[in-house]
Amino acid sequence: MCHAQLQDPNFFRLLLRVDEELAGEAKRGGCPCGGVLHRANYPRKPRGCLNELRVAYGSRFSFCCNRCRRRTTSISVRFLGRRVYLALTVVLASARHTGQMPAAALLSEALNVPVRTLARWRHWWREDFPLTPLWQATCARFMPPVATDAFPASLLERFAGLASTL
Repeated sequence: MCHAQLQDPNFFRLLLRVDEELAGEAKRGGCPCGGVLHRANYPRKPRGCLNELRVAYGSRFSFCCNRCRRRTTSISVRFLGRRVYLALTVVLASARHTGQMPAAALLSEALNVPVRTLARWRHWWREDFPLTPLWQATCARFMPPVATDAFPASLLERFAGLASTL
């Protein structure tokens, strides 16, 4: 069940370590102007996070150049852009939410996510995500093509072992 992943502190710690490594790579890459990057994290108030890890998840790693002041924010496995819910919560909840109101209400209650938010995420996966440059650049790598009308579940099914946990 997707709720098991959302209750495992070790999994959240692993995601934090991955983000720290990605931030380190971004910092080593430096600024295009040649300036030095200094830590300038974005504060976050993450939802869908275990209370014991809320402090560790209280910021998104980012850097600022001492010369040109340009921001460099590394990619993250914990956060999806500016969303307040953790990426894991958005993906798993969206994959489980198929639009049936009783199931949506149970999921909403279990994850403390309003049903309207689940519907908005579902719309984003089905309507907006297929139009993003990320998906446009990578969709051809999946053979046979992924069913976009069943996102993100159809995408998760492509990764070994994940389909059975949904």
